Amino acid sequence: MGKTGKKRVLPESAVAGVVSKGDIWAKLSLVIMGIANLRRKQIVKGCVFLFLEVSFLLYMAKSGIEALKGMITLGTQTQGWVFDEELGIDVLAEGDNSMLLLLWGVLCLFVIVAFVMTWRANLKSALEVQELEAKGKHIPGFIDDVKTYLDAKFHRTMLALPMLGVLAFTVMPLVYMILVAFTNYDNTHQPPGNLFTWIGLDNFGTILGSGGLISQTFWPVLGWTITWAVFATLLNYIGGILLALLINRKSVKFKPFWRTMFVMSIAIPSFVSLLVMKTMLQPDGAVNVLLKSMGWIKESIPFLTDATMAKITIIVVNLWIGIPYTMLITSGILMNIPESLYEAARVDGANASVMFRKITMPYVIFVTTPYLITQFIGNINNFNVIYLLSGGGPSTLDYYQAGKTDLLVTWLYKLTVSSKDYSYASTIGILVFVISAVFSLLTYRRTSAYNNEEAFQ
Repeated sequence: MGKTGKKRVLPESAVAGVVSKGDIWAKLSLVIMGIANLRRKQIVKGCVFLFLEVSFLLYMAKSGIEALKGMITLGTQTQGWVFDEELGIDVLAEGDNSMLLLLWGVLCLFVIVAFVMTWRANLKSALEVQELEAKGKHIPGFIDDVKTYLDAKFHRTMLALPMLGVLAFTVMPLVYMILVAFTNYDNTHQPPGNLFTWIGLDNFGTILGSGGLISQTFWPVLGWTITWAVFATLLNYIGGILLALLINRKSVKFKPFWRTMFVMSIAIPSFVSLLVMKTMLQPDGAVNVLLKSMGWIKESIPFLTDATMAKITIIVVNLWIGIPYTMLITSGILMNIPESLYEAARVDGANASVMFRKITMPYVIFVTTPYLITQFIGNINNFNVIYLLSGGGPSTLDYYQAGKTDLLVTWLYKLTVSSKDYSYASTIGILVFVISAVFSLLTYRRTSAYNNEEAFQ
């Protein structure tokens, strides 16, 4: 029941509408796509629907059903050497390829989904032309449809190609990699020589609670990932705000100059800065050499070779890259805080510290909460800083294919490139997504930026 006491009526589905209201031609559209359009002189649209249906049926009969079967089995015949009695020698017998079978299966699923959507559009079109005919209205032809899609529905025309690109190059590979997490596609199951199979949730059990080396790697790496994300986000955020407050003080001169100087670290590509810092922080790098020449140290500081020191170094170096971003964002926000709020606070006897805690910070947090959440999730997946600065090192035998400073995303990369444990890498990718999505949704829905969008209180 709604607020007015009226029962909410759910929209009727296309199938239900055709069954309950459709004439014989609309009902035939359930089986023969486009026949209702052809009956009412929409020749081009009807032919397109019919062509798509025939093409789908031919595809399914020729290769679609086999693709689904192959997706279920993931292959039965492995590649190997067999003795050929006619030739009297061993010959290489071709085998199935689980990777390709899974790929064709995923493609077939997308084709089926696309056909179902097209079939539904055919039913809606059948009802529309039936209704137009019943009311004696003009039934649009092909030219009319073209004009509509170049005018009233132009947004659909413009979005069609980008959406196809997203489906083909983002959604489909994503679905494929998610399915890999439910297989044993690892370094011992490399098709076509050794096929991989479906194993359900075994990979999740292995990573989360098996007690094996992979599980003993996952939890410490997850702990460091969260620790890194918290420090990298909060320190950059607080540092950027303080820097913006300092530059925006009325007593500070040459404000554009100071902003430009700090923005220089953004203008230089981050990978260049990280590689330069990595070189400077080596045992024989510029920093250690300079400190030794000044007599401040006798032994090189293990900036990147000691586990604890490497983590601290990474967090500190990241400040150089992250603080200017926050400074730029908060500078604009600080300029837009109503001066009347500060004047009213001064009248009430508030000092600078109270105004900062009661006005400035709440206002900045209110505006930048979505940015703060985005930065936290971005730092969980911050591949560049870790990979380019420390490479995940220092290495350790306590972890499986991971170093002491590896994040989940860099460990995932190593599992894919170095050890070819694709199933474990895919499983970790799913877990990272779940962690990021749950944190983002729960946090954002509890913020004032979400609950009170109209104004800052």
